[in-house]
Amino acid sequence: MSSVAAQLENIVEHTRKLLDLCVSLQEENDMLKLELQSLKVAFDTSNDRNKQMEEKLKALAVARSLEEVEVDTGGINEKILDTKQKINDFVREIDKCIELLR
Repeated sequence: MSSVAAQLENIVEHTRKLLDLCVSLQEENDMLKLELQSLKVAFDTSNDRNKQMEEKLKALAVARSLEEVEVDTGGINEKILDTKQKINDFVREIDKCIELLR
């Protein structure tokens, strides 16, 4: 009978070890889930920043292409300056929106 009690005690001890291991693995799993979530947020933020930079690059390309146009007519020069100002205003507005989203 004592061997049955010893075997039962052995089973109980192994069960405790398994439960402790389960708890430990559950905690590690929770930590990994949090880390994954933070990495996803960082990745999304990085992608958004990349898109914003691409938009700025496009705006700068348009502005530079307007700078390269040499026109002697005052009216057209005013339009070019007005267009450059509008582009700069758009870029500033985009920057403000980005800051508000952060």
